[in-house]
Amino acid sequence: MARLALALDPATEDRLLSDAVEHGHVIVARLVGWRDVVESLDVIAPEVVLVGARRDTLSAELLAGCDERGIRLVALSAGDAERAHAAQLGLHEVLDHSAGWAEIEPLVRGGIPLPSRVGEATPQVSLAASLVAVWGPAGAPGRTTIAVNLAAEIAAAGHTVALVDADPYGGTIAPSLGLLDEAPGFASACRLAGGDALDRAELERIAQRYSAPRASFDVFTGLVGPSRWPELSGDRVTAALEAIRRWVEVVVVDTGFSLERDEELTSDQFAPRRNAATFAALTAADRVVAVGLADPVGLSRLLRGHGELVDIVEPERIDIMANRVRTSALGIDAHGQVRQTLRRFAGIGDATMLPHDGKAADAAILTARTLRDAAPRSPLRAALRDYALERLLPIREPARRRRFAFAPMRRAAAS
Repeated sequence: MARLALALDPATEDRLLSDAVEHGHVIVARLVGWRDVVESLDVIAPEVVLVGARRDTLSAELLAGCDERGIRLVALSAGDAERAHAAQLGLHEVLDHSAGWAEIEPLVRGGIPLPSRVGEATPQVSLAASLVAVWGPAGAPGRTTIAVNLAAEIAAAGHTVALVDADPYGGTIAPSLGLLDEAPGFASACRLAGGDALDRAELERIAQRYSAPRASFDVFTGLVGPSRWPELSGDRVTAALEAIRRWVEVVVVDTGFSLERDEELTSDQFAPRRNAATFAALTAADRVVAVGLADPVGLSRLLRGHGELVDIVEPERIDIMANRVRTSALGIDAHGQVRQTLRRFAGIGDATMLPHDGKAADAAILTARTLRDAAPRSPLRAALRDYALERLLPIREPARRRRFAFAPMRRAAAS
């Protein structure tokens, strides 16, 4: 299902409208000219814009606006002159105005997703991490906040992202983003994966969409209560994450806190393990973000947990994050004290420092939005964005506007 905005002549619109709805798409707007479309993009947040190739409905401004927001643009031409106009602009998703919906549907649903910052002439590049697990010890160090906002920043860079709540002690991502949590999406994915039935259609059905201008991503919500943890068995979690990984470019997983293995000492070797989901996510991850609060209690918990974490994950795959760094808890030179503590007691020479930014975090919780949407200029959002661009994505180009690359044929032809 896609959100469509239309700017077509009345006859073509009437001919295609019923077929588009029958294929499960949602018509969010029926507009007249390209100016109306450009002015409405941030409001209606379409995923696909279907326009006529006439000069009054297709322009360079519309093409740039759609590219900037990661919106697919498809045009219908009524002749050679209109097709030439589209080609001159660099748009190659052009069909004849008499085309039926069967011809339009592959362009609406399809397209080869490319990483956004590969450059216009570069065909493809590997991401630094396609599965990122966010872990932290007990004590609410900020795992969910960081996982949610890393997913938002990666999506804003133009990548397709899935955010997974795999905490076996109860999910918190759904209420953080204002999503329904009546049915745990990730548990459903695990059940289907256990029966080898988790295909693309099921993933699209189960996932909920967090919609935001230029930074939308899919969410697999967590357990509605801690009693349902047996649904997240280790092998099912591994299979589900692998299926999601094939569906999108980047998977961000919010894991549980506990790394205890005492339950494996029971006599019943076939009993489910409560922490199996956490171990499975950490083992599958290309990058593990270990989060701890930047205060004496939080750092001691992080250091003890880090000792257990390195028994599961190679140290080179672990990034340390100190959250809520503030002088009120650590005194003068809080950043230096955190680095000294980590280096002295765990030999950790590098760590990402996240500032204490209570106003921004409260604004995000109050509105059930990401920091990018609720407090785009906040220091906390800036620190998470810089980390995502520097450590998780392949190339950083701060001088250029990042854009989605849903239409590789168009960009390659225009370069």
